Amino acid sequence: MIEEAELALSSDSRESADGNILSVPDFSLPTLQVVAEVLARSVVLERYEGSVGSTFEALHPMAAGLGSGRITRIDYRNLLRRLGDVLLDQQEMVGRIAVTDKPDVLWDHPELERLYARLNDEFEIADRFEAVEAKLNLIGRTIQTSIDLVQSRRSLRVEWYVVILIVVEIALTLYEMFIRGR
Repeated sequence: MIEEAELALSSDSRESADGNILSVPDFSLPTLQVVAEVLARSVVLERYEGSVGSTFEALHPMAAGLGSGRITRIDYRNLLRRLGDVLLDQQEMVGRIAVTDKPDVLWDHPELERLYARLNDEFEIADRFEAVEAKLNLIGRTIQTSIDLVQSRRSLRVEWYVVILIVVEIALTLYEMFIRGR
């Protein structure tokens, strides 16, 4: 995944974005760091957008089956693996990568706040992050619901085994009392 942008020196010392050309007030290191930070976040979001999209596609048949009322055989281990992947993606996006946090360079150079805000808007970082986060939450809820269904089916099966064992025990006791007790 590559995000490319052409940098141009602004004639009026104001930042602007026109397509793939970003006009910046200067080519100082802090300015380049802000541009690089936004481009990096865009690449990270693109990676997660692709990952979330493929997970959505993989879960679609299962969700469609649940929606139509027919519960198909669900691979419990696969569900747990996918749930773990979703949780790791959320943890990386929010914690380690900190897509929504302002870059550290802005602490030392607050005059670059406008450039950062403009680039953030141009690359739709906040909107894309919210969309990916919403999709990850939906995937997590879908997987959790499926896991709950699998667990309830298993517990129902165990309850039936217990009932069958009780009925067999009663039958054996009755057999002992009436047939053998004569």
